[in-house]
Amino acid sequence: MDLGDETLSRREFAKAAVALGGATGLSACLDRLATDPGTATAAAPRGDPDTRPDRQHAWREHVRRDDHGNSLLPRHQVLLYLTLDRDGPPTNADRETVASALATLDRAYAWDHDALLYSVAYSPAYFDRFDADLPASVNLPGPRRLSDFEEPTFDTQDVLVHLASDRPDILLEAEGALVGDTSVANGVAVDARLTDVATVDSRRTGFVGAGLPAANQDAAGVPDSMPVPEASPLFMGFEAGFRGNQATEDYVTIDEGPFAGGTTKAVANLRQRLADWYDEQTFDERVAEMFSPAHAEQGLVEGVGDNLGADSGIDQFIQDVPAQAREAGRVGHAQKAARANRDAEGNVRLLRRHFESTDDIGSDQNVASLHFPSLQRDITAFEEVRRAMNGVDVTQATPAVRQRVNNGILEYIFVRRRGNFLVPPRRHRALPSPRPE
Repeated sequence: MDLGDETLSRREFAKAAVALGGATGLSACLDRLATDPGTATAAAPRGDPDTRPDRQHAWREHVRRDDHGNSLLPRHQVLLYLTLDRDGPPTNADRETVASALATLDRAYAWDHDALLYSVAYSPAYFDRFDADLPASVNLPGPRRLSDFEEPTFDTQDVLVHLASDRPDILLEAEGALVGDTSVANGVAVDARLTDVATVDSRRTGFVGAGLPAANQDAAGVPDSMPVPEASPLFMGFEAGFRGNQATEDYVTIDEGPFAGGTTKAVANLRQRLADWYDEQTFDERVAEMFSPAHAEQGLVEGVGDNLGADSGIDQFIQDVPAQAREAGRVGHAQKAARANRDAEGNVRLLRRHFESTDDIGSDQNVASLHFPSLQRDITAFEEVRRAMNGVDVTQATPAVRQRVNNGILEYIFVRRRGNFLVPPRRHRALPSPRPE
């Protein structure tokens, strides 16, 4: 996409600038902001490091919310996967460099969706650099296949930095401060960079929110009919992340040991192929496969699902799912997953913060895909929910439901990458050892 194309809408331009990244993307973004009277150009509010929450994943109180109280994630997001430049454990000097680089962001930007939210996480491969093991309070296995029909590439880089903002200019400037593309961040001098001690192995970008998928649906995997509704925050045409179907930040927080206040993070990248989703399925069939057949039969979903409010109502339809599938000839994605996504007291176990992308990792092609970060106290929780989503028991209950066909949304999504990470509390975010206290 040509950033000099004046016919690009603001939403298309913002997505393209973030996807391009670097000094070029930032420069183009600032030029557009300076000449577009409909776009804010005010400096971001400065940050106060002393008032930041210790939890890096504490975003709920700092993002926009819709009329139902559902969290609206920042519209633009970047994932940076980095590998340390040295073998073995990091040195104290390495740790000080990373701490200084992150402190720059803390001073430069307020902890807010209209400034910058971010987290730094570490992989099992990173902790393998040390002789000591992680404490028993942290369960962080390496990524693995979670179905017989997927062959993902595993992300085993040392560090994952997740940046998010509603403003693409701020997002790109903050990224530039970390990787050496800018020497000043919101008026704060940059004295140290992550790339002083590590190399960016992979850069992935994305977007979420009403209007953005529709504006960027000219991508492989989405039909030429341009079917994505303007009101949808995601390519598949429905709202997600209902407050009543999400774990709370408290619930996913590790509550004991040296990493108390942290969480674990599973991140997958899923390619989407939506021609059959839109061209062969009716609206009711899409509702049935996204939520449950009963949602379609009872007309519970209108449009993109805003009428559902703060809860999709899926808990009504998670008992004896195979029996429901035998009767309907298909099964819903949400009802399969929800069976494993509740603890014994009925609490939701996962906090999902997924967003769309048209990056095709490793090429210049625009391809519809989904970045799927999931937060949970224990990686096992994510793995159990993902296996429930496979619906193996449902395929055994009725021949109408097969490995992918009539089996939720499995026919339309394909796991390409997966990685597991520990998001430590802020006090241990700079290259922690497995036993930091």
